[in-house]
Amino acid sequence: MFSIDPMSRIPVYEQIIDQVWKFVAAGLLSPGDQLPSVRSLSVELSVNPNTIQKAFSELYSRGLITSVPGRGSFISSSAPAIIRQKDREKTADLVDIVKRLHAAGMSKEELITLVEETISSETYKEDDRK
Repeated sequence: MFSIDPMSRIPVYEQIIDQVWKFVAAGLLSPGDQLPSVRSLSVELSVNPNTIQKAFSELYSRGLITSVPGRGSFISSSAPAIIRQKDREKTADLVDIVKRLHAAGMSKEELITLVEETISSETYKEDDRK
């Protein structure tokens, strides 16, 4: 399910956080779903366990996961709402970008096409849960 780009400028722990965020937003991870253990994810991704733990700690502090001692880490019941709220807060940025693109000469039709192409190219499909 998770994949890491070792050549990316984005730190590995942030890549993991971003993927959990996107998987929850897309409905591929739901409240109560268990995340892989730090150890198993570390082996799967060939990443230091401390890096995985850092990602999990950040996810916990953001309220996206809960930890059950002896059982593991799970997507929190509030994760979808937290993500929706945070993503909606970004709409002001999107409005600003759309205004700037339109002012720079991009037509309404080009903007709509860009949005449609972006949505249709979504890579987080149900098959990615495996």
